[in-house]
Amino acid sequence: MNRAPTMTAALPAEHRERLVGVAREASFAAGTRLFEEGGRADRFWIVRTGVVTLDLHVPGRRAAVVETLGHGELIGWSWHFPPYVWHLGAQATHPLRAWEFDARTVRELCAQDPEFGREVAVWVGRVLAHRLQAARTRLLDLYGPCGSGSGSGGRP
Repeated sequence: MNRAPTMTAALPAEHRERLVGVAREASFAAGTRLFEEGGRADRFWIVRTGVVTLDLHVPGRRAAVVETLGHGELIGWSWHFPPYVWHLGAQATHPLRAWEFDARTVRELCAQDPEFGREVAVWVGRVLAHRLQAARTRLLDLYGPCGSGSGSGGRP
């Protein structure tokens, strides 16, 4: 399965620098839940080192892991779209170092600079489209008729 675009691949250098300029360093131990589906999406992260899984609540079953994220990948897109509620859950599966961003601050930067805002919106939208396809494929792998998904269920 193709990967979602990283910040480095999606944003021009000046926009990356502007975004990283408002980030803070964050670290999480393996096993730490970054957020839960349905919670308030008030921040997001970009993985520097480590691994994070994204999961989806499935009633009556264990949460389904829909994607595994690593270096350079965006953790969270729900912060960008009202009502700012997480659509998935996320957990560090290995020690994680990441850039952490306050969602309100980044949304304000986007509003102040339409070109920056458009670039960020296109990047986040591309990540969102990728995540929805990954979730669909993984759920078909887990619960659909044999052979209906891609069989990858995360990292190739």
